[in-house]
Amino acid sequence: MPDPQNPRVAVYLDFDNIVMSWYDRVHGRNAYAGDRQKIIADPDEPTIAQRLKDATIDVGAIIDYAASFGTLVLTRAYADWSSPVNAFYRSQLVARAVDLVQLFPAAAYAKNGADIRLAVDTVEDMFRLPDLTHVVIVAGDSDYVPLAQRCKRLGRIVVGVGVAGSTAKSLAAACDQFDAYDSLPGVVPPPATQAAQKKADAGASSSSRRRKPAEDPASELLSRALKLEQVRTDDEWLHLSAVKNLLKRMDPSFSEKALGHRSFSDFVKAYPTVADMDETTNIVRVRLHPTETPVA
Repeated sequence: MPDPQNPRVAVYLDFDNIVMSWYDRVHGRNAYAGDRQKIIADPDEPTIAQRLKDATIDVGAIIDYAASFGTLVLTRAYADWSSPVNAFYRSQLVARAVDLVQLFPAAAYAKNGADIRLAVDTVEDMFRLPDLTHVVIVAGDSDYVPLAQRCKRLGRIVVGVGVAGSTAKSLAAACDQFDAYDSLPGVVPPPATQAAQKKADAGASSSSRRRKPAEDPASELLSRALKLEQVRTDDEWLHLSAVKNLLKRMDPSFSEKALGHRSFSDFVKAYPTVADMDETTNIVRVRLHPTETPVA
């Protein structure tokens, strides 16, 4: 039976869906359908290559978000991996221990079959792994509503992730929690979204929503962990140990000692622009620095 005190998470990504939806989000409605033949013909053509680059999915942001709920027991991504668009992500996914499930090319028939295969595997996994507490479904299709409902009936917490504007309202309603891919820590919003955010924030710098420089991945990892834990607890000040546990789930290879720090608190202190620490009590607490943009 699921043990709420030991959360274990399974993640299922309808990868074709999220790639196409984000492409449309960045370049405009039905942009992927309009560019599909050009992408198939020559994905390296300069214009197409740039459009694909601008609509790159941040795989790490999705997996780190899922890890914020507990230990990742399995992660599967469903797509036609022979497609150049999807093949681009294979090394990233394999590096994060994601199982790649091959689907028949979508051109063979109307649907790519991801929803059927994903649903069958999910239900099978829930019976095969009775200690699963959370099921994370990364998709936007209303076809997944029955799956979300079945998972809840079987006692699992269902978390959905989909691209804003491309997700069926019925799917969001069927989940226990649903978040837009756009809002995940580390994801750079499309230009139009950034402009709207800047206006809404009355002049706040839109650059604060961008990722940390790639030259310092530890800073980015810490920032993302703080934001995710802040959302989970709804508290400004967080237990340092809880943040460390989350960070380790996000990146099991993380070691503060390997980065030259004697302790995790020393590691956090090395990033004063990312985090503030409170050591005035027996329980050391940490919070996101006020200049950092929290998760909406």
